[in-house]
Amino acid sequence: MSINDVSSLFGFLGGLGMFLYGMNIMADGMQKTAGGRMKQFLGMLTNNRVMGVLLGALITAIIQSSGATTVMVVGFVSAGVLNLTQAVGVIMGANIGTTITAWIVSMSQLGDAFEVMKPDFYAPLIIGIGALLMVFSKQQKKKLVGEILVGLGLLFVGLEFMSSSISPYTEAPIFAKAFELLGSNPILGMLIGLIVTALLQSSSASVGILQTLAMNGIVTTNAAIYITLGQNIGSCVTALISSMGSSRTAKRAACIHLSFNVIGSILFGVLGFILFAVKPDFAASNINAVQISIFHTIFNITNTVILFPFAGQLVKLSGILVKEKSGDLDGESGEEQETLKHLDERIFESPAFALETAALEVIHMGQITAGNLEKAISALETADQSAIQEVYKTEKTINNMEKMLTEYLIKVDNLSLNEHQKLVVSNLFYSISDIERIGDHSENLAELAQSLQEENYRFSDTALEDLRSISSIVIDSFFHAVEARRTGNMDEVRKVSQLEDEVDNLEEELREKHIERLSSGKCKASTGVIFLDIISNLERISDHAYNLAGYVKNEK
Repeated sequence: MSINDVSSLFGFLGGLGMFLYGMNIMADGMQKTAGGRMKQFLGMLTNNRVMGVLLGALITAIIQSSGATTVMVVGFVSAGVLNLTQAVGVIMGANIGTTITAWIVSMSQLGDAFEVMKPDFYAPLIIGIGALLMVFSKQQKKKLVGEILVGLGLLFVGLEFMSSSISPYTEAPIFAKAFELLGSNPILGMLIGLIVTALLQSSSASVGILQTLAMNGIVTTNAAIYITLGQNIGSCVTALISSMGSSRTAKRAACIHLSFNVIGSILFGVLGFILFAVKPDFAASNINAVQISIFHTIFNITNTVILFPFAGQLVKLSGILVKEKSGDLDGESGEEQETLKHLDERIFESPAFALETAALEVIHMGQITAGNLEKAISALETADQSAIQEVYKTEKTINNMEKMLTEYLIKVDNLSLNEHQKLVVSNLFYSISDIERIGDHSENLAELAQSLQEENYRFSDTALEDLRSISSIVIDSFFHAVEARRTGNMDEVRKVSQLEDEVDNLEEELREKHIERLSSGKCKASTGVIFLDIISNLERISDHAYNLAGYVKNEK
């Protein structure tokens, strides 16, 4: 091997590295730019499979990897955010979305008629503009645009490096023989595509390499078709590995992805074999990068159109392939197990979705705590021992949820987030703490109810009426605070602020009235101390609800 050969090898590996890195930082920048829109995407994932296909394609176009999208879908299914019927549409759409990268790669050949249209011509300019925006711009949005531009430019430069490294060897007999062998053996061609994609963990990257070879005129049509089909199957490997050790439903989602691509590849492989047998000249002719993009797109769209009506059958097939076992996670119950399932780290493939999932679980924690607060307040009047014990039990669940959510948010905070998302993570940390404190105050109320029951104390009718008036406002305040986080509606925030003022004024008024009752002998001192403790706890709960609403306001 000569020094030129070593130089060409280094050039190819360097080009591959720039291509992969450029694709990665471009996708990262696009995800950050999409940011809050991911919440809207999540809300649109309904039982409408057509919408699922469109969203799957759009999300994959943003994160530049069908494998990553499918891993995320496996995580959503495992977390219970999506069911298998919804997942089918998203998986189909992911295969369509991954063709975007192939078209970006083939742009250099779309502009052959005009040298100035070739991406490698203006790639240095793109990188230069992007770098200037990243270094000198003070606005986060412009910095993100710069990140996308640098990634796109590096992708094109990497392709040019790979292409120029290969070009001196295009006449070598080994290439002709290799593609002749792959073209004549469909199974071997598909196997090569599968292995390369599995190793790179990206069908977009492996298709890009194939297109680079095609740009140098050394790839035959039949070999390219079979390799591309194998690459589509190889894109399933990431999700299959991800689903190992997960719930049966998550494994079934990965199997749906595999079944979809295998069925389509077999169908197209058989048709291709027949076509190439009839037209051997066409089979042996060279294919270019644009034609590979066209085939890649036609395959994924046609496969989706053919199999879309059979989504239910794909779900049933996944049930046959993945047998139910007694130890599956699907049978677990309880709020803690549900939260643990929902906080699936596979969703980290998309930081925006991971953040939204965390926010949903914080809302869930708030709803559980609100129910516990109502139960504790009810126990003050009824002195129901079973209700008091239920409050204690739920409080332990709330504490465990706080720990799980905090650990999850620490990991989310280390993901690639924009400035606003970082702010949301910080506010969610504070929100968890405030909700947990409300849970503690609810437990205090249950303990006070238990004291009333054990000592056989009773409040006067006036005192009970006063407690009902302040507790109903406090419950409303916490409810609106949780709704403010769920909807982001500023009307809910303003409502909490209004109720907080009412609680503060009422607490002071009730304290004075109760002291007057104690002075006049209408209430016993023993119950008076408990009454004052109750309204103090209620006022503190209102303060924490006000904090929760304030975090939402801070994010606007």
